[in-house]
Amino acid sequence: MNIEQYEYNCILIRQGEIFLKGKNRNKFESLLIKNIKQKLKAFKCTFTSSQNRIYVEDFNKEDLHKIIVTLSKTFGIVSLSKAIKVSTDIDKIIDIARQIVIPLKGTFRVTVKRADKKVNKTSTEIAAYVGGKILEHNANLKVDLHNYDHNVSIDIRENGFTYIFTTIIPGVSGLPVGCSGSGILLLSGGIDSPVAGYYMSKRGLKLSGIHFYSFPYTSESALQKVRDLSKILSEYNNGFELYIVPFTDIQIAIRDACPSEFTITIMRRFMMRIAQIIAKTNNANTIVTGESLGQVASQTIKGMVSTDQVLDEDILVLRPLIGFDKEETIDISKSIGSFDISILPYDDCCTLFVPKSPSINPNLKSVIERESVLDIEYLVNKAISDTVIEHF
Repeated sequence: MNIEQYEYNCILIRQGEIFLKGKNRNKFESLLIKNIKQKLKAFKCTFTSSQNRIYVEDFNKEDLHKIIVTLSKTFGIVSLSKAIKVSTDIDKIIDIARQIVIPLKGTFRVTVKRADKKVNKTSTEIAAYVGGKILEHNANLKVDLHNYDHNVSIDIRENGFTYIFTTIIPGVSGLPVGCSGSGILLLSGGIDSPVAGYYMSKRGLKLSGIHFYSFPYTSESALQKVRDLSKILSEYNNGFELYIVPFTDIQIAIRDACPSEFTITIMRRFMMRIAQIIAKTNNANTIVTGESLGQVASQTIKGMVSTDQVLDEDILVLRPLIGFDKEETIDISKSIGSFDISILPYDDCCTLFVPKSPSINPNLKSVIERESVLDIEYLVNKAISDTVIEHF
């Protein structure tokens, strides 16, 4: 259905599971509105709200599409619609509805939601009445409530206004970013970690990222790939800070002093130590990884136990993809726009230092013994002191 010739004067936003938050609901709603304002700060517009709805108005027509795209990537929004806003008057509603259907043919229906109980007709009665008036002026249409080509939606709100629209644009649902605290994402250049970050942002976690960079073994192109992934995550995460941690000295020290079968496990333990320090600097107590059980040699139960062992008790590791297979992750990666970047042929630090026969079930006591020959504190502190922060 195309009603572009009529001027949309409002974007109607529907909240997701915030509706179920009971006494804490106002906090979630306020944070969602704050996030929306932050994401739309580059656009001229105003914001109002009523029960279960948020409205964006007074925008420039040429910005409408960009605003819709931005809102469709905002967690906490279940759906939105470009709408024509009028005062709640049946004659005005009918006039707009008639204009909307002028170019249409086929079958249609009218659906009405009546939040304003001061209106003395029921939703069904209003829908039937408006549908009848539409038929009087358009012989190319027939009513079909079940197998319809077009749907004219009329949302009568308790604020004295009615919103008329024909399409519902899906949002990403979830919770407003920031309502669940903050965390640190271990961001490689691969497929998994951006998807893991997306899922935890969807649950309200405000993320920063850490990328372990092994110059000159990895190229500037590999680092740029991670920057591009950070830009994508920033669209969902309301901005994104990326900590670029030089990791070459640590990897060389491990390679030169430790048995090759423990290389990956010991590297991961160093990553966790560094991530913990950066997390605590940012008042975060969560580390997020893209690990999936059994996907590679280091992603076994014993491997994960070994890497987590270096962390303090108040640091939680979240692995949202733990039960995913690769195809599931790829599908999500494509849907959020990160897949084509992730598959660019630039190796990350782990790929280049993978031994031929890594230990699948590393013995924790042996791992601790093997890494004890390293000056762990020095290597960790040196990497952190040379870390660069970039903002997206």
